[in-house]
Amino acid sequence: MKIWIDADACPRVIKEMVYRASERLKVPVCLVANNDLSKAHTSFVTSVRVKNGFDVADDYIAEHARACDLVITADIPLAARIVENGGVALDPRGELYSEENISEKLSMRNLMQELRADGLVQGGPGQFSLTDRQRFASSMDRLLTKMVREHR
Repeated sequence: MKIWIDADACPRVIKEMVYRASERLKVPVCLVANNDLSKAHTSFVTSVRVKNGFDVADDYIAEHARACDLVITADIPLAARIVENGGVALDPRGELYSEENISEKLSMRNLMQELRADGLVQGGPGQFSLTDRQRFASSMDRLLTKMVREHR
C-alpha cells in the first residue's frame, strides 16, 4: 500500500497532513510533480520529478499506482483512470471519487471547461477553506484506517 500525491497543485497543508498520517501508520508516500518539491521530514516520503508536459505527472501516477493504493488528486480525469483501474482516489477537499460519481464529475468538469472557453463562466473552484481541510482530514483518516486494516 502506498499514498500517491499529484503534487503540483496539491495544497501544502494537505501534503503535511498526509506526511503525519504516513508516519503514524507507516505507509509510504510518493509525490509526483513537474516542479521541484521540498523534502518532507520523514523517511516514508519520496518524490518523483517528471518532465514538463501536459498530463505527464498524471500518466506516471496512473501507470504506477496499484488498486491497493490511495491517490490524492484534484484532477478528475486522473481520478477517473484510478477508479477505472480499481483504485482509490481522494480530492484534496475530502471528496472520494467512486464508480458511482466519477462519470458525473467528468461530465461537469467538461461542461465547465467549455463554458470557460466560451467566456460564459470565469474562475474555478473557491478558496481552499478550513472546512475543506477538516473534510479532507476526516475522509483520509477513515480511508487509511480501512485500507491499512485490509492490506496488512
